[in-house]
Amino acid sequence: MGHTDARTDHASTAELMSRLSEQVTTLVRDELALARLEMVEKGKKAGKGAGLLGGAGMAALYGTGALIFTGGAALALVMPVWAAALVMATALLVAAGIAAVAGKREMARAVPPTPEVAIASGRRDVNAVLTAARRGTNP
Repeated sequence: MGHTDARTDHASTAELMSRLSEQVTTLVRDELALARLEMVEKGKKAGKGAGLLGGAGMAALYGTGALIFTGGAALALVMPVWAAALVMATALLVAAGIAAVAGKREMARAVPPTPEVAIASGRRDVNAVLTAARRGTNP
């Protein structure tokens, strides 16, 4: 009873190889999709951070202009008008600082631009296949 037909063994091996090929193809396709999704997310965060940093730069530029105007107003008129201009300049520079901190935080979340989750998942899959191959079992 322990003897098996060679054609049956060959057919089951061919079937197993076919299933393995399909599973590896599906696994690679799924890992690539995961990597793409992860990269899209990181790209969005990098874009948001860059936009916030650009906004911070513009606010700092306007703040500098307001400070220059404030200095001119203070020298030209020693009146409360310059105090109002100084308050506006300070508010713009505070806004620039807040936007810069937020932009830096978003940029830090997007770096490094590698699909870390997909890489880790791929490593786990490869390790599972190698472990199963060493044991001679189906993963």
